[in-house]
Amino acid sequence: MAGYLFSDAKKITTKRFLEMKSTGEKISMLTAYDYTTAGIIDAAGVDSILIGDSASNVMAGNDTTLPITIDQMIYHARSVVRGVKRALVVCDMPFGSYQVSREDGIRNACRMMSESGVDALKLEGGIEILDTIKGLLDAGIPVCGHLGLTPQSVHKFGGFGLRAKETAEAEKLMSDAQALDRAGCFAIVLEKVPAKLAAEVTRMVSCPTIGIGAGNGTDGQVLVSADALGMTPSFKPKFLRHFAQVAQAITDGVGDYVRAVKDGSFPNDSESY
Repeated sequence: MAGYLFSDAKKITTKRFLEMKSTGEKISMLTAYDYTTAGIIDAAGVDSILIGDSASNVMAGNDTTLPITIDQMIYHARSVVRGVKRALVVCDMPFGSYQVSREDGIRNACRMMSESGVDALKLEGGIEILDTIKGLLDAGIPVCGHLGLTPQSVHKFGGFGLRAKETAEAEKLMSDAQALDRAGCFAIVLEKVPAKLAAEVTRMVSCPTIGIGAGNGTDGQVLVSADALGMTPSFKPKFLRHFAQVAQAITDGVGDYVRAVKDGSFPNDSESY
């Protein structure tokens, strides 16, 4: 099936995100960490590309997102930006880059923006980091919030399970979302929370919500591209759908290549100078 035919090729902006919420148009977001993949995803019509700190898992094989550094995130982000023409490009601020102090967070955010060329940054957390978020916004940096399962706090949570199941945590999530919205975040990612709660938060805030494992009541969805495209076939949580079988396609292609080399059929005369 051909790629999604988006209505125009204009650059997606944070303002467009707000317009999409107001008109009821769902927002699509996928991760990318390199130039080639970003170019393919962008050309296929995705609204936003996230350089997630999930690069720590997908690209480096770490168990958590914690080990990735600012320098590594800038490298991945700069590569992605070069491949994108239309999508809004958002980059995660990695663990330790904004938790120490407001000033430290602003300094690191300014560096990430200037050295990578991304359109916006994403930070995990609510009221606890609100002062830092306000500082970034005052500096002219668009901010996407992230609530629910925040992977940088995996050790605090004791795993990657569903968040905000209990009343107290659900109420805090709603308060955090409202605070981020009032501060001026252009979007909020809601990760692995009950669908009913995510839908309620979506109705409460004026900015778009982007869900992952949060049901269909959010304003949009985000997935790790390697997961969505079937590059990690053994990883299949409840919220994930495989939209392609890329791992199998690569396996088949490499197998064909190896056989062609072994039997001498590659390169043939037309492939030789």
